[in-house]
Amino acid sequence: MWTDCLGNPVTLDSERSLPLLNDFVEGFIASEERALNIIGAAASDTSPLVQACAAAVHLFAESRDAPANARPFIERAQARAHEATAGEQRFIAAVAAWAEGDTTRAFALHEEQAKECPRDLASLKLGQYHAFNAGDSPGMLRIALQALPAAADVPYLHGMLAFAWEQCHLLEQAEAAARRAIQMRRKEPWAHHALAHVMLTQGRLREGHEFLAGVSGTWTGLNSFMVTHNWWHQALFALELDRIEEVLDLYDTRVWGVVKEYSQDQVNAVSLLARLELSGVDVGDRWQDVGSYLARRLDDQVLPFLDMQYLYGLARAGRAEADTLLRHIERHAQQAPAPARAAWQRVALPASRGLLAHARGEHARAVDELGQALPRMTEIGGSHAQRDLFSQVYLDALIRCGRLAGAQHLLAQQVRAQPESLRLKRQAAQVYRALGLAGVVP
Repeated sequence: MWTDCLGNPVTLDSERSLPLLNDFVEGFIASEERALNIIGAAASDTSPLVQACAAAVHLFAESRDAPANARPFIERAQARAHEATAGEQRFIAAVAAWAEGDTTRAFALHEEQAKECPRDLASLKLGQYHAFNAGDSPGMLRIALQALPAAADVPYLHGMLAFAWEQCHLLEQAEAAARRAIQMRRKEPWAHHALAHVMLTQGRLREGHEFLAGVSGTWTGLNSFMVTHNWWHQALFALELDRIEEVLDLYDTRVWGVVKEYSQDQVNAVSLLARLELSGVDVGDRWQDVGSYLARRLDDQVLPFLDMQYLYGLARAGRAEADTLLRHIERHAQQAPAPARAAWQRVALPASRGLLAHARGEHARAVDELGQALPRMTEIGGSHAQRDLFSQVYLDALIRCGRLAGAQHLLAQQVRAQPESLRLKRQAAQVYRALGLAGVVP
């Protein structure tokens, strides 16, 4: 019996696998690419934990094929699960539940693991991933707090706490946790990410832009999601400050093109291009490149948050596959497992119809459809900052179909919350002029 880098007992076939297992454990919680090294270990080490970790890597592809690709690893893990520790058996069961689409059970097992094995932070982070995708921010916070007494020495735990606090709108606690993580380890990209969320929410746009620029030199060896997503956040700050050339450069060199096949890189690209267009920027032919990758996602229906953005990107690229994807979303909404069915039927479906309508210039329909979905949008997962895209599309549709009173109502609140945003001030000024209130300063 060996112990991993966090002190958890692990069952392996050979000590040679331990460095690769540690690459998964620490690499996963540090958002580093080396977590993928566990796939190499799984080729020669058939111990249950190694096989379960390899299965998890495959499931993170967030594609329709991912469960089938993970299944051989899960079956090998289950075949020898009797040789594993109780904590390892729980982790195997959680990954198996994930592969079966039962993320409610998977999260419950990860939460139990946080109580029984509080230094198993790879399990904890995976539990947070499931809670995040279900819009359960209190669950994200609860599971991380379970581990705090036993793992306060690990900077990555404070980064996980920071993002959970932020998603619960508890911004002071979020900032304190993020800064503690960064003080313990300057290269803590998840804590950088959480603090960027805090600063964006509080309207500290110039400070946020300066902060990310200052820590970006540490973003080395990260997985593609983490590095592209942190640059995506930097682009959001730049966009609010009307630094359009910088945003376009970040899109071309940092946000799109690291792993174009990966779901999260794709939605980063869709979201940033959409926000640029909503700000009045001509993005040229950039949609066409993204659309060629999104066209491979028509049968996924893994997470509604992803499918909605695939759909919008396909429509903005002018691809007929957008209609096919909408039909698949409609079909899946009727067949989705019970825990997720309401999110697909009551949120993702009307939102998807609204997004497609907006992309095709049917703005009145976009208002009607998105208006149904927006009050429940947390149910599809994603962060506040990510879901704000759908609010921006709704606002744009209000303006374009002439419902200016409703647009003014939303914009006045947003300008007050984001006084540094030049983008919002410009948009509000246009609305005030159209309302015959040109002398009103937004």
